[in-house]
Amino acid sequence: MTGYGKAVAQLEGGNLTVEIRSLNAKSAEISLKTSLVPKDKDIAVRRTIADALVRGTIDVFLTWEPTVAVTAGKINTDVVKDYCRQLEPVTGTSAPDPAVLASILRFPDVLDSVKKDFINEENWPLVEAAFSECLKKVDEYRVREGEALKKDVTSRVNLILGLYDEIESMEAERIEAVRAKILKAAEELGVKMGGERFEQEMILYLEKLDINEEKVRLRQHCKYFLDTIENEPYPGKKLGFIIQEMGREINTTGSKASHAGIQKCVVRMKDELEKIREQSMNIL
Repeated sequence: MTGYGKAVAQLEGGNLTVEIRSLNAKSAEISLKTSLVPKDKDIAVRRTIADALVRGTIDVFLTWEPTVAVTAGKINTDVVKDYCRQLEPVTGTSAPDPAVLASILRFPDVLDSVKKDFINEENWPLVEAAFSECLKKVDEYRVREGEALKKDVTSRVNLILGLYDEIESMEAERIEAVRAKILKAAEELGVKMGGERFEQEMILYLEKLDINEEKVRLRQHCKYFLDTIENEPYPGKKLGFIIQEMGREINTTGSKASHAGIQKCVVRMKDELEKIREQSMNIL
């Protein structure tokens, strides 16, 4: 949901610059960091932004750059004349020299500042057009960011699938190692192992360590993740739920592993999943 856009509206008396910055958030948290938006337009502006950007911490900045003609103040001639009359006993004339006059003109009450509402009903369509252009640029920025995120997380999901293929290739070795470990322990304890009962107990024990269900479910979750990010318009929240399910299957696999090679694969899968989780939080 990271995005940035900027647009300029050329109004009478100056230029209005609209800037919008968006960061990750679970909902649309809009902050108008300006006093230039008229009170009666506030709700409409927020609704337009929320409809366009859907979610994110969204900061809106408006900057007014007036022309020289607008910024120039108006000289209060009555005040200037009054200062000149007060100086007459000192200077001996009601027409002071240029240096004194220049000093008088610097007095704060000599210039009357021109106050004007730069945004009004007449030029509001131009301001709306600037907002629309700015939001379009934010969306374009998000699209570019989204493509990069999509490429990253899908590659990591495929890497997790590849790691599970490695785990599958080690399953036969793992089962045989567990069987040999049990037989060795029994031999060291002097327990006679054999017969149908032994085979039944061995099967029950190995079934508890079986990770076939976890393998099937994880692959289904990975496929669902890839389908969702490809086809959903706003997949972010749903991807978060899928990631939780993927993590559950990976953790269960690790708890049943009893094999150093499989444990290494599980650690790598957890690392990749955590990176996917962090990246998915910025997916709309």
